[in-house]
Amino acid sequence: MDKETRPYIAWDVVQDFMVKAFTELGVPEADAEICAEVLMESDRRGIESHGVNRFKPIYVDRINKGILNPVTEVDIIRESPTTAVLDANDGMGMVASKMAMDMAIEKAKKYGTACVAVRNSSHYGIAGYWTSMATDEGMIGITGTNARPSIAPTFGVENMLGTNPLTIGIPTDEGYPFLIDCATSITQRGKLEFYERIGKDTPAGMVIGRDGSALTDTSYILKALNNREAALAPLGGIGEELGGYKGYSYATAVELLSAALSGGMFLKNLTCIGENGELRPYHLGHFFIVIDPEAMIGREVCEKTAGDILRALRASQKAPGHDRIYTAGEKEWDIKEFRKDKGVPMGEDVQREFIKVRDSLGMDFKFPFE
Repeated sequence: MDKETRPYIAWDVVQDFMVKAFTELGVPEADAEICAEVLMESDRRGIESHGVNRFKPIYVDRINKGILNPVTEVDIIRESPTTAVLDANDGMGMVASKMAMDMAIEKAKKYGTACVAVRNSSHYGIAGYWTSMATDEGMIGITGTNARPSIAPTFGVENMLGTNPLTIGIPTDEGYPFLIDCATSITQRGKLEFYERIGKDTPAGMVIGRDGSALTDTSYILKALNNREAALAPLGGIGEELGGYKGYSYATAVELLSAALSGGMFLKNLTCIGENGELRPYHLGHFFIVIDPEAMIGREVCEKTAGDILRALRASQKAPGHDRIYTAGEKEWDIKEFRKDKGVPMGEDVQREFIKVRDSLGMDFKFPFE
């Protein structure tokens, strides 16, 4: 692991504060616990672009602005033995997603496969959290979500698609599942926000300006993304040379599955700005697919085969200068093991945000970094 210079804050301290803050904002306690857990799981896995650093700007601020409902009232729009469509009514995306994935898992246990789609939702946190719910039950989980426009189509410069992760978790006979959890853009806003915090330029090829040039000034990029003067490149980068059209197509597939299955909003309708410039909810869509290997070849055979494949990949010949090959989810598992007794590494910027939230809510809470 890289040397960590930020202080570690105990998991229970961070959870306690976020749950109390969420409840002060009107989120029911049980829902607040779900939201806090999803945020912390991102940090446990080292995916800090979606961790507690997003507590204030993505959740607290949006509740305060009136574009995110603290009380999540989920309506079942349609349902069959293996499917469902839910309307989250612009509530907490993580709460609606927990309900959706629970439904998908229970249906798949009975019928082998299931799919649940959600519309009118909001940011649902780390996508891999939801696929992990399936792998914890010995099943395959697949999820995706659309998001506010950030990606330009290949040969385009206008931000049209969201970062739209396509996430798959497959159980194995090892101590952890295969789990790919990444955006279909070459990077995402959360990573750029992290770059800005540490004063790092954005690598060329990740972001395109309206004039078609590659942008690297991270602070400028974050401003330009908000006023639509810049767009993220799809996975593969700008143009076709390194396969950007593949990432563009995968992002489009996630958009289609998130919106077309749920009858929800899509593309430019997923901004928080209305026709007259007023703030409004994001109206995001998600989908959750669960497959029970027991209904196919049997869980034990599936897990053994999956493990054999991953072990063979890791045992293959290494490139010069490298002594280890990873499979998806392995690095995150290593970080989770490393951090489990340490806590959340929290820099001064996030510390200040937590203090600001506490003070704005008039909470009686003392942080260990004060």
